[in-house]
Parts: sequence; C-alpha cells; structure tokens
Amino acid sequence: MTRLLAKLLAAFTLVWALPAAAQPVDTGHLVAELVARDQSIAPGATTYVALRQKIDKGWHTYWRNSGDSGEATRIAWTLPGGWTAGEIVWPAPTRQPTGPLMNYGYKDEVLLPVPITAPASAKPGETVTLKAQASFLVCEEICVPEDAELTLSLPVAEGLAEPNPEWSGPIAKTLANAPAPAGLSGAFSKQGAMLALAITGEALKGVDLSDAYFFPFDSTVIDHAKPQAIERGPDGLTLALTPGYAFQQPQTPTAMAGVLTVGGKSYEISAAEGALPAGAAGLGPPAKTGGGAGGSLGLPLAAAFAFLGGLILNLMPCVFPILAMKAASLAGHAHDRRAAQGQGLAFLVGVLATFLALALALIAVRAGGAAVGWGFQLQSPPVVAGLALLMLAVALNLSGVFEVGSSLQGVGTGLAGKRGLAGAFFTGALAVVVAAPCTAPFMAPALGWALTQSAPAALTVFLALGLGFAAPFALAAFVPGLLARLPKPGPWMDGFKKLLAFPMYGAAAWLVWVLTLQAGDTALARIFMAAIVLALGAWLLGVAQRRHANGASVIAPAAVGGVLALIAALAAIWPNYAEPGAAVAASGGGGKANVPYEPYSPEKLAAAQAAGKPVLVNFTAAWCVTCQVNERVALTSQAVADAFKDTGAVYLKADWTRKDAEIEAELAKHGRAGVPLYLVYGAKGGEGVILPQILTEGLVVRALKDAQGR
Repeated sequence: MTRLLAKLLAAFTLVWALPAAAQPVDTGHLVAELVARDQSIAPGATTYVALRQKIDKGWHTYWRNSGDSGEATRIAWTLPGGWTAGEIVWPAPTRQPTGPLMNYGYKDEVLLPVPITAPASAKPGETVTLKAQASFLVCEEICVPEDAELTLSLPVAEGLAEPNPEWSGPIAKTLANAPAPAGLSGAFSKQGAMLALAITGEALKGVDLSDAYFFPFDSTVIDHAKPQAIERGPDGLTLALTPGYAFQQPQTPTAMAGVLTVGGKSYEISAAEGALPAGAAGLGPPAKTGGGAGGSLGLPLAAAFAFLGGLILNLMPCVFPILAMKAASLAGHAHDRRAAQGQGLAFLVGVLATFLALALALIAVRAGGAAVGWGFQLQSPPVVAGLALLMLAVALNLSGVFEVGSSLQGVGTGLAGKRGLAGAFFTGALAVVVAAPCTAPFMAPALGWALTQSAPAALTVFLALGLGFAAPFALAAFVPGLLARLPKPGPWMDGFKKLLAFPMYGAAAWLVWVLTLQAGDTALARIFMAAIVLALGAWLLGVAQRRHANGASVIAPAAVGGVLALIAALAAIWPNYAEPGAAVAASGGGGKANVPYEPYSPEKLAAAQAAGKPVLVNFTAAWCVTCQVNERVALTSQAVADAFKDTGAVYLKADWTRKDAEIEAELAKHGRAGVPLYLVYGAKGGEGVILPQILTEGLVVRALKDAQGR
C-alpha cells in the first residue's frame, strides 16, 4: 500500500509540475497558442516558449522581413517582475509569390520560439502566468489582420527541468533547424545594374547549390521579385541579385545580412562590401530542374546526348553553306583515298579544337561573373559584325573575286597547306563558328548539365558534341564505297563553287540584321561601309593574283588590298557599338498571322497565372536560326493565332538577342544553356511544360488546348 501511495504521489507531482495547458485561440484564419519546451523552469534559468500558429490551408503569415508586402508576426509580452523575454527565433521562411510580388513567410504550421528567463529570485513551488499579445497578418488572396491574447502557466522548480513530452521535440527541432552562423564568409559588390553576393565556407563544399536563395533581413536592399541567378564555385557560390531601394539612396549599404537557404539547410550570414572571393564562382550556375531539365543527367548520358545533338546539328540551316562546301571539297578528293582520309581527319581536328576553344572561352567568361550560355559570342555586336564580314569574304572568294589556296576546302580560312590539310582544318573551325546560332535536339539538356559541372566534365561534353558534329564527314572519308559514288572532279565544281556563294551572302545579310537588333539602325551604316571597304580590298587582292599569274608585279595592289581588308575588319569590331534605342523591335515577327505577344518578365508570367490564363513563353534570339524557323513555321500560323484566341492564352517572348541576366537565370532554372526553350504553363498554375525544340503548328495548338484544362 505504501508503494502504491508513493507512485500516486509522484504522478500527482508530475502533473502539477506540467505547464498549464494554454487555451488555443482561433483568430479566424489560424489557431494560436503558447507552448513550452520544458515542464518547469528553475530560478535564474532560461527555457523556450513558442508561439504556435496552425494556419488554415491556402493562407500564410510572414517572416521577420515580409518581402514586397505583408507584415511580420509581433508578440508583446506581459511578464511577472524580473522575468524577461528575448527575441523571436525565426525559422527559415519559404517564398510566397503573389502576382508580381514576392513575399516571405509560413504556411500550414509554424513554431516561433522565444527564450524566457526567470529571475534568480523566483521561488520554487510557485506558478507564474506568462501573457502574450500576438498580432498576425494572415493572407490568401486577401489579407486579414488578426490578434490573440494568449497565456501560459509555468511552474518554478528546483534543479534541471524535465522536457515537456508533447512540445520538447518539436521546439528542439525548430531551434536546431533555425538559421545560425556556420563560419560562412560573405562579400558583395555592385556590378553594373546587378548586385553580386558571394558566400564561401566549408559548409557549402560538396553541397547541391541548385536551390540556393538569399532572404535579406532588410526589405529594401534587393528587389525580392527578381530571380537570383546562381554561380557555383569550388568554395561556395555567387548570387546575382537586383538591387532594391536602399541602393538608390545617397548612402548605400555597406553591409548586408540575412539567411541563405541551400541544400535543405539554412545559415545566417553577414556580408560586407568589398572584393569578391575567387572561390565563390567559376564553375557555372547549378541547373535547377523543372519539367525535364538537364540537371539530373550524369556524364555518360550528357555525353551521349551531346553526341546525338552534334549529329543532328548537321541538319540545322545555319550549317548548310559550310557543309555544302565541305561536301564539294570531299568530292574533289573522292578518288584519292589517302587525300580524302587526310581531309576527313583534318576537318575532325578543326571541329574538335574549335569546340574545345569555345568551351574554354565560355567557362572563362562565366568565371568572370558574366551570365552567358551557348551562342554567347553572338550576343556581342563586334563579334556579329566580324562574322558578317567573314561570311562576306567567303562569299566573295566563292564568287571568284579573289582566290584562297589551291583547293576549295581552303575557302574562308585564308590558309591552305600541303594537300589542303590546313584548309580542311580551318573549314572545320568555320563550320563550328557558324553552327553556334543553332541548337539541335538533345543539345540543350546536355549543355545545360555541362555548364553546372567542373571544367573537365564540361569539356568532355563539348568534345562529344564536336565528335557528333564532325562524324558524318570524317567517317565518309574512310568509307570507300561512299567515296566511289561521288562524282569525279571536273568543270562542274567551279559552277557549284559559285552557286555556294549565295547562301554565304545570305548568311552575311542575316548577321547584319542581327546586328541592327542588337545595336540599332546606326550600326547599319557602319557595317555597310566596312563591307564596301572589304569588297574593294578583296577585289584588289584578286587583281594582284591575276597579275601574278601573268608575271606582273603584285606588290602594290596586294598591299593596298590587305590594308583595306584590315581597315574593314577593325572598323566593324572597334569601338564597341552603342546600346540600341527603345524602339528596336524584338526578334521574330514577319509571320503569316499576327499573334500578339508581350516581352517576358517574371511579373507578367505571375500575373497571367494569377488571372487563370494559359501562358506560352518563347525563349528566343535573333541570332538563333532554329528559333527563327520555328517562328515562321509554327508560331505565326493562322491556326496557332486562333488557338491563342480560343484558349485566352498569353504569349510572352523572352528575347535573348542581347545579354539579359534575368532570362539567363530562367534558362539555368530549366537546365538550359541556350535557346530555344518553349514553356507552356497551365491555366491552373504549376510548373511549365517544356515543348520540343523543333515545333510544328499542330504541336503548339495541342499544347495550348491542353494547358487550358490543367
């Protein structure tokens, strides 16, 4: 009996020591209550009391920085004399996009722990009542301010407190997961219109950085609605942020603080203005997968995709002129097996060397902090102007204005060697250069994956792309049966050579059009003058070659022609072109039907989704030949125009003709390093569905109708 009484007395004592169950308060759109980590508190000790919010489905409350709108939860404590309450320990928030705004907060359920300290004079055996006036802003499509008066009775006891069996675990987990310093170093720098925030430290090494996001404590330092492009480095990462209101003031911030969430964890960071650490960038942006992005590819699959993409790249329209030249060259050596094989190998080496050089340049440019992808060189007006003059020079050579080398494979290169091997090498290089505006199927996910990896992995993928691109002509040179079927060299080759000049004239004209979109109409006069000077120089070189054939002196015309060609090249590429005016049209247009569109922005996409409309986002560029073919074949037909009208779909164009960090971030988010990319968003929201890179009218119509119902 004595033992039974002792057990009952112990149970009674335990129940008496538990914090009195606080009565939950339903404020309208959430239920609030105070819950304690421990059953009691000792004199002079500290425990945690959490404000629990059980939020209605579809509604949310706000973090300490609410973002573009909203208001943080507030707690006003009323405590006995000598008792103190610390600051709220804020769990890492989640993003709460609302139309064009980006807010930060919580949904479903959240615990906001607060340290409560008892005075040393607290008397064991007494029970104190903690009172809190909590204020919330609870939002769905509308926002409702709500309040709750909450109380919690907490016993004072000697010795170590026993954990509260119901709430000790959840509060301890919240505290363990709350953002805290972890030895991370931060620095930021204003770079043009963007703000680069670099973060390095051991905690970031070997971590998947694809979901990294920075939540600032100060609501004015960044534009919350703008995307945060990520650049991965060996020691950390660099985020490209859009500066907020604070950076428009006379006294701009010299420090930034906030929370970095990455890899399922969150860290409290502080960054000072200054030089960015080298280890925070240089390996490209982590691919963010979304609807079949390339972020989940491994090296073997990425290399296989790149090889297939390289094979298909031979069928892209931008490559036709060069490959036709190579086919004619191969025909000229078809009945000399050793010469044909040498041509094939030289072409292969030229392709591979150029692809690898392009990959190294791309990696280096990205390491310097620029947001670039496949075809990045064509976003530079001087490069486009130089390529336009190169295409013109090739065309003039094919037309017979002047000669280069002793064989057709030297055309456009200025170099020809024994058996024309140097000419074949540089023809391969030229083929890669003009292939840059095109993106073939399988290429996009492969290159998107490659640019998230280390330099050796990225170079392996580019090498596979080059092998696929060069394979048809390199292998053809080693297949005797195929070589035997090619026509024998003869007078027909001269006529075919002149015929090939016209696609090259077309390529030059197209590049001039791209240049005007990038640099405005004033660039037209400059490139035309350079073209005239180049043509005159080429004609003088031709005169010198013909005089040399007749035994006359060639020094004067050859020297003048060479100088004029050099002047034309310099005039085209230096100095840099000015930015175009606001009246410059977006890429595309000129189709069979008028399909109205708006320039893309994340805000317009969010607004259309909030209005319950399907959305087609077309990531395009004037220099992307595949994009332009799709524009005219599939996106400007009457059937597609009718589908947009019938479904109420919104058409947004993300024009990447010139550099745009916002568009580059969206491409990286979907594992892409270049255009085209076509995303169709359903009327009920959700992630976009990626369409194939080669579009048809029927495919677009079906995609819009499907989006209407999802």
